[in-house]
Amino acid sequence: MATEAAGIDRDLLVDGFLQRRRYQLQLADAAADEHTLVCLPTGLGKTTVSLLVTAERLREAGGKALFLAPTKPLVQQHADFYREALQIPDDEIVVFTGDVKPADRAALWDDARVVIATPQVVENDLVGNRISLADVTHLTFDECHRATGDYAYVYIAERYHADAADPLVTGMSASPGGDTEEIETVCENLGLGNVEVMTEEDADVDEYTHDTDVQWEQVTLPDEVLAIRDALNEVITDRLEKLKQLGVTNTTNPDLSQKDLNKMRGQLKQMMDNDQSDGYKGMSTHAEVMKLRRATELVETQSVESVRRYFERQREAARSSGASKASQRMVADPKVREAMRKAESFDGLHPKFSKARILLAETLGIDGGERAILFTESRDTAEALVDFLSASFDVRKFVGQGDKDGSDGMTQKQQQETLDEFKAGEFEVLVSTSVAEEGLDVPEVDLVCFYEPVPTAIRSIQRKGRTGRQAEGKVVVLMAEDTRDEAFFWISRRREKEMASQLAELKAATDDIEDSVGDDGQAGLDAFGGGDDAATSDTAPDADDGDGADASSGETDDDAGLTDFAAEAREGGGEADGEDRGEADGEGDGEADDAEAADDGVVATAGVDEGVEVVVDQRELDSSIAKDLSTRDGLVTRLETLAVGDYVLSDRVAVERKSAADFVDSMLDSDRSMFEQVGELSRAYARPVMVVEGTNLYDQRDIDPNAIRGALASLAVDFDVSVLRTEGEEDTTELLATIAKREQETRDREVSVHGEKTTKTRAEQQEYVVSSIADIGPVTARSLLEHFGTVEAVMTAREEDLLEVDGVGQVTAERIREVVGSEYD
Repeated sequence: MATEAAGIDRDLLVDGFLQRRRYQLQLADAAADEHTLVCLPTGLGKTTVSLLVTAERLREAGGKALFLAPTKPLVQQHADFYREALQIPDDEIVVFTGDVKPADRAALWDDARVVIATPQVVENDLVGNRISLADVTHLTFDECHRATGDYAYVYIAERYHADAADPLVTGMSASPGGDTEEIETVCENLGLGNVEVMTEEDADVDEYTHDTDVQWEQVTLPDEVLAIRDALNEVITDRLEKLKQLGVTNTTNPDLSQKDLNKMRGQLKQMMDNDQSDGYKGMSTHAEVMKLRRATELVETQSVESVRRYFERQREAARSSGASKASQRMVADPKVREAMRKAESFDGLHPKFSKARILLAETLGIDGGERAILFTESRDTAEALVDFLSASFDVRKFVGQGDKDGSDGMTQKQQQETLDEFKAGEFEVLVSTSVAEEGLDVPEVDLVCFYEPVPTAIRSIQRKGRTGRQAEGKVVVLMAEDTRDEAFFWISRRREKEMASQLAELKAATDDIEDSVGDDGQAGLDAFGGGDDAATSDTAPDADDGDGADASSGETDDDAGLTDFAAEAREGGGEADGEDRGEADGEGDGEADDAEAADDGVVATAGVDEGVEVVVDQRELDSSIAKDLSTRDGLVTRLETLAVGDYVLSDRVAVERKSAADFVDSMLDSDRSMFEQVGELSRAYARPVMVVEGTNLYDQRDIDPNAIRGALASLAVDFDVSVLRTEGEEDTTELLATIAKREQETRDREVSVHGEKTTKTRAEQQEYVVSSIADIGPVTARSLLEHFGTVEAVMTAREEDLLEVDGVGQVTAERIREVVGSEYD
């Protein structure tokens, strides 16, 4: 790959658009030859390295390039950069996020030369057989340190190496992991055999970096705030005493580590598995402790306003139907109510608010700075800070898109407009949750202020990368004295030193790492589909991932146990309260939830017609079953929104899958009982199957085992449903594959999502007819019939009238008119 004197001038690149930087060209040369992990400090142009490789591969090998980034704002940013830098028509550089309908993605994929996407969308499209990676000649994983556990990157990499005719992978990260083992795990999961590292110590890099002054500011909590904390700690001590009596802990210290709490939860789960009633009571008490710890953390490290809002959400939760006993007991406790009253009557400021205002005044006023970013883990705190600081500065917030617990999020358009205005100098201070930490092209700033320390090296480094790019900048970490802030700070500081040392040593250790993860650049291919290293993340997912320590890093904390504050035990099983230390859990793009929200029917496949077909309902994507089936030789999966059942295996066999807990819950669900679901299934399919997953069916809730046996008997005798038991998801996968092969290969039966039975009611027949138009599916079919009244009226409706129906957009309306109004050929 040749270089030019000033800018970079080569095929497919806009002449002179890219500045010539020797280290980028060196990295691109290496990455163009084999599957490569590129490690480069934040702000030094990792995306440019990938772009250079993409241009070279498209020129040499043809095909298309796929670029994956973890959030929608990142995807849009990369797409804008690629469209500016590449001499490729803009309509051939396409964006795939959950905002694009699945059927439209399938069509766009075929004509695209570069696809820039969130991983969850690509994962769903692969499972649904909408796209094929066969002709993808370059695949980039941005922020590739996320490639651990069941994050979508791992599955996509496995499929790419298996399906692509001429694969080449580039992984990019400023912070790939805290130790060699983590880096090896990422390499194995992505199939990377080569590691290229540039640090700020390298001569070619040094001229593009500047010193960053890191300092920390300690604040002292006022007595009123300490009184709120102390009242909550008394309740925690009382609950820990109850757990101590159960023999699962030896301490009643409210500052016990998260590691100890996790160990305690494991012991309680074991008691539950042994059908000990004390295990259920203890798990409920454990859930209460987790909620109380979250409240103490908020009051210590965030603000009294944050804990006020938290208490209000807990009160609402306790009043709701199906509220857990832990929530009800907590808000009813006299000392908790006392803490609530103290919080509501407190009219002062958390000292971090005042300190943040002083730092901004010094930077933007006395020192003549232009821009600053203030990061916080809590959206509640972000909003309170914007209100407080707006009296002195021009301030905007930058938060994720999810509407979380009554807090307004930002759309992708609003996020982009805010960043554009910040770059243009239209306001001075950006108050951001963790959505802006990772890779977003936020301009260089004069100050990065951490409202609280971040307990992982990865997130801390991402934040500090926002300053010191073009000129000297500083980072200030605020911490409340004698609180968990201090533990987070020291953990973060230790890990950053470890990571800096790791990056410096990687150059010398690359040969060993490459030997460890694979030979000849085909690293980790044997590890796909198994191995302990492929699932190292043992904290909560970053979805949010939302999602707090950053679980995506695979880091765990054995010192103070301060990860996963969101994980709260549900009575009888584990409860996610929705509250966490970090916005990372809810601040991502939320793709796993919304990527398929608009998919309402049969969609185009990637043209893979051979093999046994399994139709999967999209709501089943939360399990691993669909992904596992999609990687089986001789099996083809297709995603749809099924009217009945979870899996369709032939024209007569459809399967409803329920975990043991879901099975018992659905027995008691008055809104939509299991028997109603099964009734619909048996009316549509001649051989309906119910799979009950899990070995602890009779240990769920306080249900008489004979009642469960009665339900099983009714399914078999009254509904003529085959009830099959499996041990877990892996066992279910094997069972589904076996039935599908037996039906389609041995019995030579076809797959039909409408089944083979014809005894439908008139309404069902009407829905069937309308749902077949342009593959719109059952949900939209019902909306159309409710709106127009008859099948005939739907068929003759004008496009503008169709657009008035809920769930019908421009593309769907056009497809309906095209199918109904076109001549038959």
